[in-house]
Amino acid sequence: MIENENIICISSIDWDFNWQGHQEIMSTLAKSNNRILFIENTGIRMPGIRDAWRIKSRISNWFKGAKGIRKVMDNLSVFSPVILPFPYLRLARIVNRRLISSTLDKWVKATNFNNAIVWTFLPTPLSLDIIDTVSKKLIVYYCIDNLKASSPAAAKVAPYESALLKKADLVFVTSKNLYDYCKQYSKDVHFFPFAVNFRQFEAARLKKDNPVSGFLDLKKPIIGYIGGINAKMDQQLIKKIALVYPEYSFVFVGPIEADVSLIADLKNVSLLGDKKHGDIPYFIKLFDVCLIPYVNNEYTDDIYPAKLNEYHAMGKPVVSTMLPEVASFNRKNNDLVFLSQTFEEFAQNINAALESASNPKQVELRIESAGENSWFNRIEEMSSLIADSIEKKSKKPANSLDTFFSFFRGLRSNIFSLFLGAVCLYLMVFYTPLVWVLAKPLEINQQPKKVEAIVVLAGGVGESGQAGQGYEERVGYAVDLYKKGFAPNMIFSSGFMYVFKEPLVMKALATSLGVPENAILLEDKAKSTYEQALFVRSILKEKKFSKIIIVSAPYHMLRLSLVMRKYASDIEALYLPVPNSVFYQHGVRSDGRKTLKQIELKQIKAILHEYIGIFYYWVKGKI
Repeated sequence: MIENENIICISSIDWDFNWQGHQEIMSTLAKSNNRILFIENTGIRMPGIRDAWRIKSRISNWFKGAKGIRKVMDNLSVFSPVILPFPYLRLARIVNRRLISSTLDKWVKATNFNNAIVWTFLPTPLSLDIIDTVSKKLIVYYCIDNLKASSPAAAKVAPYESALLKKADLVFVTSKNLYDYCKQYSKDVHFFPFAVNFRQFEAARLKKDNPVSGFLDLKKPIIGYIGGINAKMDQQLIKKIALVYPEYSFVFVGPIEADVSLIADLKNVSLLGDKKHGDIPYFIKLFDVCLIPYVNNEYTDDIYPAKLNEYHAMGKPVVSTMLPEVASFNRKNNDLVFLSQTFEEFAQNINAALESASNPKQVELRIESAGENSWFNRIEEMSSLIADSIEKKSKKPANSLDTFFSFFRGLRSNIFSLFLGAVCLYLMVFYTPLVWVLAKPLEINQQPKKVEAIVVLAGGVGESGQAGQGYEERVGYAVDLYKKGFAPNMIFSSGFMYVFKEPLVMKALATSLGVPENAILLEDKAKSTYEQALFVRSILKEKKFSKIIIVSAPYHMLRLSLVMRKYASDIEALYLPVPNSVFYQHGVRSDGRKTLKQIELKQIKAILHEYIGIFYYWVKGKI
């Protein structure tokens, strides 16, 4: 096992995600007195709605550490970078490189983390930038998936992966197909399928009591699965099997990363969600048969499921779909896995596996195969290759002149790229509609209809940031709606005070515009959108109003609607922002002439404030 090395791991998953080879390898190396910096997943595609929990976790983890770096165990720190979510956009790449390199530079200097082994699982443009930025002695690429085939968005990674393969000193792969692919670009490719922490699983297997037995108070037999419930899983197959065997219990342990509506309501299917890594062996211990129910496609053709070794380490029989790597495993291990090409075969194999579950010879063979596929053995072999590669590189004479010119070429290129990137970013932000497009989701603008009251939410200092300038347009628009007969009552809400309480000023303006005093109610305590929703609801309940129009700023409506949905769901609200807001006017000068500049800094701040407000409310559970 290598020792006393600095290792920068560029991971394709987050540290707190489902425990996999990434964490296993790095934690094992850390225990062998190597210092590890584990950089969490920087993305292979743009995030979607399903990634919201991961974004929330990433930001939370960033705040837990120093500039996003926190210690999780002896010799191992985790870096949770917060970056722009556009992995293939050149401008974003320039910004992200700067964000990460500035933190890494300080970390390297503070901890003397020079001359590191860079071990990457991620072949993205940003990974290449990190590799180019840091002081390193060796580059290792562990190719564990056919990322190009994982999604249409991830297909863009192909040219960067080939560039990484040419740059890497060592390449490790988990399947034959990946080996053949990587061999096109690298001469030093080695086959290392994912393995199992055999000692941990053996200890659980031999332990008499089971700490998780209370989770599965289900009738036997239990047909189980561990791992992420995602696009790889064939839910159609699972549904058919569960319906064919209503007397069997089907249990799935792992994070839910896809729509599971197809199987969630089946009476004999239990989705337990994510569990602690240390409890996984004990769940498997409760299973009678274990499943690998993956779809067959270009992506899964290159997958070696690590759960296969984990199942076998507990002595359990495994039923799998016809995955090439599992078929290859079977050829080397006397057909230990019950492979299935069709649904009918899969169903029959479950019963065959049940019959073999307690066969002592079969149990022994499964455990033996898992022992041969232990992570300790894998990492020892990898370490040996790494040590040999470092030794070979150290014997190569360094050309100091080439190094000198290479350094200055890179420096000149970086300075030019930063300057060009800054200019392009400025033009993109201020002279295109980009920010207005990004702000579009904040808008809600409904058609007015007759209600019981018009609620006007004042903004204190408003979008302008100056007292006394946040309410005029809102009151004016609300009065116009009142005069058109859309409501007989008005409610002004604001806890802000500047000389006078803001609701009093709003009332004075409304009455000067012709609204009778007895038609106006005031709420003067609320200091935030959240409090406005609560206090206004109290007034509405007291007056027995259930239908209202809410008037506020154009880009405040989404946050407002989310708060109202949670705390005043019994109120029917229509959202009518101020039309033609002076503050948000763009593309024209104050004198009405058109201008190329599309947005002002103060407008960007206001829009950003709303997004931050939504995120903050989400974190605090207010929406």
